[in-house]
Amino acid sequence: MMVSTLIALSSLFALAFASPVARRMKVLESRALPAAGFVRTGPAAANTTLDLRIALVQSNTDTLIEALYNVSTPGHPSYGQHLSKEEVEQLVAPSTESITAVNAWLQQAGVNATTMTPAGDWLSISVPVSKANSLFDADFAVYTHSETGQQAVRTMEYSVPHALQGHVDFVHPTVSFPNPSSAKSFVTAPRPLGRSANLTARDTPCTPLSVTPNCVQTLYNIPSTKATQSSNQLGVSGFLNEFVNEIDLNTFLGKFRPDLGDTGFAVASLDGGSDSEQEGQAGLEASLDIQYTVGVASGVPVTFISVGEKNQDGLSGFLDIVNFLLNEPNPPQVLSTSYGNNEPLMPLSLVKNLCNAYAQLGARGTSILFASGDGGVSGEGQQNCTSFVPTFPSGCPFLTSVGATALTSPSTETGAPFSSGGFSGIFAVPSYQASVVQSYVSGLPSDIQSEFTSGMRGYPDVAAIGTNVEIILNGKNLTVLGTSCSTPIFASVVALINDELAAAGMSPLGFLNPFLYANPGAFNDITTGSNPGCGTNGFPAASGWDPVTGLGTPNYPALRAAAGL
Repeated sequence: MMVSTLIALSSLFALAFASPVARRMKVLESRALPAAGFVRTGPAAANTTLDLRIALVQSNTDTLIEALYNVSTPGHPSYGQHLSKEEVEQLVAPSTESITAVNAWLQQAGVNATTMTPAGDWLSISVPVSKANSLFDADFAVYTHSETGQQAVRTMEYSVPHALQGHVDFVHPTVSFPNPSSAKSFVTAPRPLGRSANLTARDTPCTPLSVTPNCVQTLYNIPSTKATQSSNQLGVSGFLNEFVNEIDLNTFLGKFRPDLGDTGFAVASLDGGSDSEQEGQAGLEASLDIQYTVGVASGVPVTFISVGEKNQDGLSGFLDIVNFLLNEPNPPQVLSTSYGNNEPLMPLSLVKNLCNAYAQLGARGTSILFASGDGGVSGEGQQNCTSFVPTFPSGCPFLTSVGATALTSPSTETGAPFSSGGFSGIFAVPSYQASVVQSYVSGLPSDIQSEFTSGMRGYPDVAAIGTNVEIILNGKNLTVLGTSCSTPIFASVVALINDELAAAGMSPLGFLNPFLYANPGAFNDITTGSNPGCGTNGFPAASGWDPVTGLGTPNYPALRAAAGL
């Protein structure tokens, strides 16, 4: 019966799209001008091949988000009962009607589509410009960035048949332009360490000028005993051709964690990613992330997920990596990412789709952590801003954003001045943080309140030490700073608690934020510091949550107890 129904639907849509009436088109997206810096330099050649992605309307996103909160909120009857891969896919899969309608339209036009995601919500097509112009009633042209010379074939407007309203969400890349700066690593200022590289961890106490794994363990009471559960995995995102050198890792562990013995990491790749082991090819970000996950999450299996340059998702591979993990039968229970950009530069339709993808992964039991950024309230590299610039993707409410602190003494932290924080311009404040955000904002002077949109998602959620962190890079002992340091450290705390939960037969923490905001006493509250930018002093740290250090830095025993251990 189902097969005959599908055939009937397909035939019906094919007949509809063959009729003149069906060619009535509806504008799906448009823009008045190209993105800043891009100018039209001529029509695109008719035979130029365009690789386009069609996002179908997902069926039950509200139900998915409700399920995410149910399995992530302490005290709810479903807490910890994470959804299976199949359950998530069934929730977000487009309706049969949508799949049939879109495929009938494409087939009628002689276009072959490939399903890109396990839920079937993304299709890919390759068509010449002439076909794309006809199919989408568009005018694809060549646009060139005046500073970088980067070229992109885009249109200022595109349409789909009226009959596909409610079935096609958007098509990419069409009206969204590439960001010339792409994703950025949130780590800066590598500098040589003055003392001898022969010193051991015992010779490097926790000081404002030297942060090591031993220092991190002391600050946050993190155990050094090795994890025991091989099923508990920690994933580390790698972008921009950043690689890890295993010789550097071994040197780092030999110096700071000799008790771990022979400890390495696995590698997964997508979009042509790899992990070069050639001498001198180690990347700063990748080295930091792996050394402080392997070196702090003692014995937790770590996988470096290398995203190559063959990504065309419009988000530097951010969407590709989450879809890659959604296709895995057992994705890592923690994903640490130390890259991002400025939210206003990101295509709105893609950002919302990506955020919903994070909700899918969170519903399956993965804790997603992102660095908040290193530009204070000015975003990344925009010191001449006229209003505060939120960073991406920290504004998404379905991930945990990590800010940074600095040491003022071996045991006292303050908010790091570079720690990005503020409020999204896209996503409304989620229920789990509504009261603390309102409490904080109500105490701000009016001139600061005018710099951001009220009622929006605040970030970061938490923080960790992020200054003068020691690493080994291409054989040299360096110190670095950034929220890139803080994120793998906090991710390691979550991974170690997950290890204990798995050993006790309990579920991993999964999407963290409802749990974190329900347990503010599990953090070291940071009440000093600020994050200046845009010609202002930025936000001040304060008691409770603030947009510099979030809820504060982790107190491992308290978090462990809050998790029921």
